Amino acid sequence: MTAPFTRAQAEDLLFREALLIDTRQYDAWLAMFTPDVEFWMPAWRSETETTTDPDRELSLIYYKGRRNLEDRVMRLTSGLSTASTPPPRVAHVVSNVLVTAADADMAQASAVFTCHRFDVRMNRAECFFGRYEYTLRREGADWLIARKKITLLNDTIPTVVDITSI
Repeated sequence: MTAPFTRAQAEDLLFREALLIDTRQYDAWLAMFTPDVEFWMPAWRSETETTTDPDRELSLIYYKGRRNLEDRVMRLTSGLSTASTPPPRVAHVVSNVLVTAADADMAQASAVFTCHRFDVRMNRAECFFGRYEYTLRREGADWLIARKKITLLNDTIPTVVDITSI
């Protein structure tokens, strides 16, 4: 019998995800997601409540399936997106990682994050922060991200937010 997912495994996975996005290793970053991943950042409905249904309510970011994430990465790296050229310099800090549920093949994890971002075009530094909720699934020997929900706590932001900033 396979042992359940541990906090050390969760930290390794989440820290690796942050490093890959920070260093623009997008192919390796994309490989961390299941083909049917849900990547979602809900909008705030009020000061205390976020939207709950990405199919019926406003979201700040919503990608259903890795193919949609791959399309976003292609736009980021193509040089054709003026908002992404040159790319911002980013550094993610991930902490307070907890495994909230786990068995041999599925796990739930949560964490908090801060992303420091320097926009080269605007010569401006920004900080984004919030909470992550993950659903992780074992596929063969690997644990992959099947769902990532990002709750951005400072949602009044001076620029367009992208996958590299959260």
